[in-house]
Amino acid sequence: MSYKDTYLKLSDFGRELLNKKSLADGIPLISKYAKEVLSSQRCSIFIYNAATNELKTTLADGIKEILIDANKGVVGHTLNEKKPLIVNDPYTNIHFLSDIDEDSGFMTHNLITAPIFNSQREIVGVLELLNKKGGYNDEDKKFMIFFAHYISGFLELVTRMDEEK
Repeated sequence: MSYKDTYLKLSDFGRELLNKKSLADGIPLISKYAKEVLSSQRCSIFIYNAATNELKTTLADGIKEILIDANKGVVGHTLNEKKPLIVNDPYTNIHFLSDIDEDSGFMTHNLITAPIFNSQREIVGVLELLNKKGGYNDEDKKFMIFFAHYISGFLELVTRMDEEK
């Protein structure tokens, strides 16, 4: 997909996301778009709970909900480092939680993560994509940073709306 096509699709995605009123409605759209743009097999969106210091998936394609300590895994490392990570050989990475693959029967070949910040620059979650043919690169990292910023307003707004109910 060309640079121009990516951003034209992003414009369409943004208009569609504006019509979503809940996490349940918006998260699948976010996942679909991110996977399409970065040619990824799966997407997980983790929401950070500071009170329990845990990360919990709001979406994990093809797998049951994932709940992990915020100091564990590549997503925990992303949260604590406050920066995106590319892991093109996860089984040699000390942060990779291979037991999630074992439990699900899924094989992670590579992954990329990006922290999601709220309007106060606090991390509220982590976006993770899995299995891009040939692995992820620095251009993918730039997109992930941009996309995480792009979706952060939606995530913050619907989370606050849910809290007020």
